[in-house]
Amino acid sequence: MADGNDVSREHLAELLNEDLAREYQAIIGYVVYSQVLSGAQYMDIAAQLEIHAKQELDHALIISRQIDYLGKMPAVTPKMVRTSKDAKEILRFDLENENDTIRNYRDRVRQCEALGEFAMAEQIRQILVQEQDHQIDLATALGVEVPDVSSGPQGRTLASAGSAVRIA
Repeated sequence: MADGNDVSREHLAELLNEDLAREYQAIIGYVVYSQVLSGAQYMDIAAQLEIHAKQELDHALIISRQIDYLGKMPAVTPKMVRTSKDAKEILRFDLENENDTIRNYRDRVRQCEALGEFAMAEQIRQILVQEQDHQIDLATALGVEVPDVSSGPQGRTLASAGSAVRIA
């Protein structure tokens, strides 16, 4: 495949299933994190995480619908959820997951458009807006700048049917 946007409908469904597993991970993570964060300084972010959990469920439903539209069965297994007793570590885990999700959904928008699936791209854009809001909330709670995830720390590799493409 020539670039990260050169993808078949079948491969797009596979990639969306990976995204769906990440949404399940986010739902579980936000549910758990919102309940175990303790201390006055974390009460506001804990309440935000409860809202995020509900939004992630909406994202999972949208992505599942798109996978079905592409003729595939939606995944049922979440990616692994990392936990910790340390509140800052929990928020860092969450921020890392949001960063990955944003990178992937940006790729998905380009891939959908390359396939002429403009309505699907628009659905994913709407999810992306909320994911970036989550990223901002988490970075703010951690007292760090919002990470620039346009290419990752060293660029990254998009694996595709038998080849890998480096994004710089």
